[in-house]
Amino acid sequence: MIMGHSYLMYYMTGFIMIPVFLFALACQFRVKSNFNKYSKIANSRGMTGADAAFRLLQLNGITDVRIKVIPGTLTDYYDPKNKEICLSQDVFSSRSIAAIGVACHEAGHACQHAQGYAPLKIRNAVIPATRIGTLLGVPLCLIGVAINSEAMAYIGLAFYGFVALFQLITLPVEFDASKRALATIQNNFYFTEDEYSGAKKVLTAAALTYVAALASAIATIFRLLLIIAGGNRRR
Repeated sequence: MIMGHSYLMYYMTGFIMIPVFLFALACQFRVKSNFNKYSKIANSRGMTGADAAFRLLQLNGITDVRIKVIPGTLTDYYDPKNKEICLSQDVFSSRSIAAIGVACHEAGHACQHAQGYAPLKIRNAVIPATRIGTLLGVPLCLIGVAINSEAMAYIGLAFYGFVALFQLITLPVEFDASKRALATIQNNFYFTEDEYSGAKKVLTAAALTYVAALASAIATIFRLLLIIAGGNRRR
C-alpha cells in the first residue's frame, strides 16, 4: 500500500513535466523542420557531407579519423573509441546545406577529442555513472520513500543527479562542436551568407534539444524532491 502511494505521488507530480515535455516537442519539431528545409537546398560548392567532414579534419591536421556511412536519419555521431565519424546516408552523400552543417558538427567532436577538450573528457568519464543513474535513480528513490528509508531515497536522488550532470556537461560540448563547424563553414568553405545562415539554423535547433534534455533532468530531480518531502511529512 505504501509502495503504491509512492508511485501514485510520482505520477501525480507529473504535471511538473508538462512544460518540459512541450518544450522538448517544440525543439524536435524545429530540428526536423529546419533539417527538412535545408536538406532540399544544395550548397554552391557541390560538397557532400563526407567531403565537408574530411575537409574540417584536414584543416585541423587530423588524419587518423575514419568517416563512414550508417543507416537511419539524423543518427549521426562521433565514436571516440574507434575514431569514426558516423554519418547517416542523408548526410554522408548529400550536397545539402543541412548535410554540411551536421557533418561538420560531428567532425567538430573529432577535433575536440584530438585536442583533449576538457568538457568532452569529463562527459566521457561520467557516462558509467550516468547509465547507473538512469537505470536505478528513480526506482531507488521511490522504494526509499515507500519503505520510509530517507537514506535510500536520497541515494536514488544522488544517482539520478549524474543524469543531470551529464546533460549539463553536454551543453558546452555540443555548443563548442557547432561553433567549430560554423567557423569552418564561414571561413574556409566560401559559402554564401544564406548558406552559412541555413547551416547555423540547423545546428542551433539541434542544440536546443540538449537544453530540453537538461530541463527534463532538472524537472525530474525537483519532482523526486517533492515526493521525498511528501514522504517525510507522512512520518
